[in-house]
Amino acid sequence: MKLFFGFALLLTGVSTASAAEPIVLPGGEGIGKGKHVVLVSGDQEYRSEETIPQLAKILNKHHGFKCTVLFTVDKDGHIDPNVPNIPGLEALKTADLLVLFTRMLDLPDDQMRHVVEYVEAGKPVVGLRTATHPFDLKTSKTYAKYTWTSKEPGFEGGFGRRVLGETWVAHHGNHGKEGTRGVVAPGQEGNPILRGIEPGSIFGTTDVYTVNLPKDCVPVVLGQVTETLEPGSKPVGGKKNDPMMPVAWTKTYKGEGGAGRVFVTTMGASQDFAYEGTRRLIVNGCLWALGLEDKIPVKTDVSVVGVFEPTPFKFGGHKKGVTPAELFK
Repeated sequence: MKLFFGFALLLTGVSTASAAEPIVLPGGEGIGKGKHVVLVSGDQEYRSEETIPQLAKILNKHHGFKCTVLFTVDKDGHIDPNVPNIPGLEALKTADLLVLFTRMLDLPDDQMRHVVEYVEAGKPVVGLRTATHPFDLKTSKTYAKYTWTSKEPGFEGGFGRRVLGETWVAHHGNHGKEGTRGVVAPGQEGNPILRGIEPGSIFGTTDVYTVNLPKDCVPVVLGQVTETLEPGSKPVGGKKNDPMMPVAWTKTYKGEGGAGRVFVTTMGASQDFAYEGTRRLIVNGCLWALGLEDKIPVKTDVSVVGVFEPTPFKFGGHKKGVTPAELFK
């Protein structure tokens, strides 16, 4: 699938000084004027290195947010989701929002420290797809309790469970064969996160995850398991859709320095992000997390910026030899 917004991407002032430096899109006019969003990519399967740049471009171009975009990179500065190395996380010191899309990364302590300091300050977080199980800190003694399998009292399930409300459990839909159609959760019809989203327009080729949400989570969208990966597919029969699992929810978590809003969706792979309703859900979720729900328009502009060519999810499927700067030319 290839999407094109019909005008050249002009990002004057984008920081691309070297392959090792993060991408910085300077802020402008719009809902996000004066706000800084740090977006972090680093999953091995669902092409977060495609979703995250496009989300950053939308937030920046259409809504005025300053965006710092970070990737897992190898020693030569090429994007590689298999390398647990994310330079630039110190940008979280000035961030108003963290958008996280990583999976089971064993980050070094000097990088993980910035993530921990951010969440312990009680700042907003948006988690996409595998962000429920973002870290597998096998080598860290300092931050081991944030790993997705943590058993430490108060940190059971690690970062995902404590901050986002859930860690990895299982695939609920048939992985790679059954898709996800978003259905408004009962009582959430007036939720500002859903503003401007047409019925049936939230769709993704990724399957529904199994989740067991605690009481402090509010389901916003439920995931209807579909027979195929096509948006017009019929829902599967049987218990998979009775009841349906939440695929988007909100909550508040408590850090040492305060309480932060959280929006999570277990959708968000690059092919999911090709669907307008799914993009609007995620962008509206970002606005809500920042406390800007009163400014969410009747129909948030989520038009694709530049060319967006999402590729099928699979392990080892990332494009080799690509630097972050090349994604923002």
